[in-house]
Amino acid sequence: MANPLYDRLFAQHTGKATSFLRLADGSEITHAEFLATAARYAHVLTDAGLSAGDRLAAQVQKSPQALALYAACVQAGIVFLPLNTAYTVEELTYFIENSGAKLVVCDAGRQAALMPVAAQHEARLETLNADGTGSLPDLARAKPGTFDTVPRSEDDLAAFLYTSGTTGRSKGAMLTQGNLLSNAETLAEYWRFTASDVLLHALPIFHTHGLFVATNITLVAGGSMIFLPKFDLDQIIALMPQATTMMGVPTFYTRLLDDPRFTRDLAAHMRLFVSGSAPLLAETHSQFETRTGHRILERYGMTETNMNTSNPYDGDRRAGTVGFPLPGVQLKVSDPATGKALPDGEVGQIEVRGPNVFKGYWQMPEKTAAELRPDGFFITGDLGRIDADGYLHIVGRNKDLIISGGYNIYPKEIELVLDAQPGVAESAVIGVPHPDFGETVVGVLVQAPGHSADLDAIAHAAGRSLARFKHPRKLIILDALPRNTMGKVQKNLLRDRFKDLFARAEAP
Repeated sequence: MANPLYDRLFAQHTGKATSFLRLADGSEITHAEFLATAARYAHVLTDAGLSAGDRLAAQVQKSPQALALYAACVQAGIVFLPLNTAYTVEELTYFIENSGAKLVVCDAGRQAALMPVAAQHEARLETLNADGTGSLPDLARAKPGTFDTVPRSEDDLAAFLYTSGTTGRSKGAMLTQGNLLSNAETLAEYWRFTASDVLLHALPIFHTHGLFVATNITLVAGGSMIFLPKFDLDQIIALMPQATTMMGVPTFYTRLLDDPRFTRDLAAHMRLFVSGSAPLLAETHSQFETRTGHRILERYGMTETNMNTSNPYDGDRRAGTVGFPLPGVQLKVSDPATGKALPDGEVGQIEVRGPNVFKGYWQMPEKTAAELRPDGFFITGDLGRIDADGYLHIVGRNKDLIISGGYNIYPKEIELVLDAQPGVAESAVIGVPHPDFGETVVGVLVQAPGHSADLDAIAHAAGRSLARFKHPRKLIILDALPRNTMGKVQKNLLRDRFKDLFARAEAP
């Protein structure tokens, strides 16, 4: 029995002395070296008692070794659970408990704080640092550079990715080998990736975009990556002449456009720029094309499905749209009340079906049943319409989910923190447009009668409890929150009122 995901992504590169990862310091890691590291890690995992189907939770900085840990999990049949490096210990506790992870891998700086959490949930704890050191690589050093790949099928789980839920509880989206493999193969073909491509990779790898899109496509195509720890403008500009493709969030492109060193000549040899994880402003599309001659390709995906649609590689890449359903993906816009498909041009909820759609939410059958229909269509929670030419327009969400810089943020979690602060009677958290992040978080507060809320203290408290990307960028005090006749807060009115809060000033 084969292991389809490992065979297609990794095994095809066995023994290759060709470059796979090019690092910022100029060093390179070949395919063969990378796979040997992954095999050694796989031995450590199985020696620790993990077997096929067990979960491994990893909150580690981006590094070649962190990527090798992903490959090791695939080879050993272990379910990989990458976690945002900004999550607090309080947040990590839920993920470890809910997933039932048998092994937690973290940065050494988090080891002391996470030891009692791991012990409480009977999980083993190992460390892996950004520089490749730690207890995990120490254990791996003496292991063989080959590992007998564990047989798996396309229906077996490969990863969990946690996403925000309608109650504020994060949900573990179960992704199978087939989900990841089908999407990588489709995108590699659709976006014309080949072994000659060099991807400029500055995305995080705890997220669908950086791991299951950018990395998996490169592996399928047999190309290489300039593998940067994070987006660093100077590094991006210096290394772009060595690349052919780049994937990023809108922030990447707005920061490039703000730098006069980013010129048409610098981007002349590039084949493709892709943007996702947050809406790209039409203004950014236009400015980028004027500056470079390149039209950014925008696509649409989510944690539960990876990519669903894309603007065409050949043809009109239309600003404000996310293109057409990918080959093999069915998409419809439906009436939220009845589930019936709506005619083109009408706004409704977006539903998708295809081999990319996840298996369901871990230990949440009710949530799975509510969002994944018996016929296989997944209710995305996004609202959209299909225009006369077949392009999909995302017009909003029928949930209050905020997407800022590619990260999913559920307002309820932040509101619970704000509501608990001295002087606060109630709060409403909204997402408002931001030129760099697509959206950003704003907290609207009502003071308790006879009290005065200390905004600096409230912001500090939020910083202790929440990951940085969830911090409200601004706190605003109102006398009362707008409500409808049923007493429900009308967040749409708040969004309209504060939509221009972070508008970029027009140049004179």
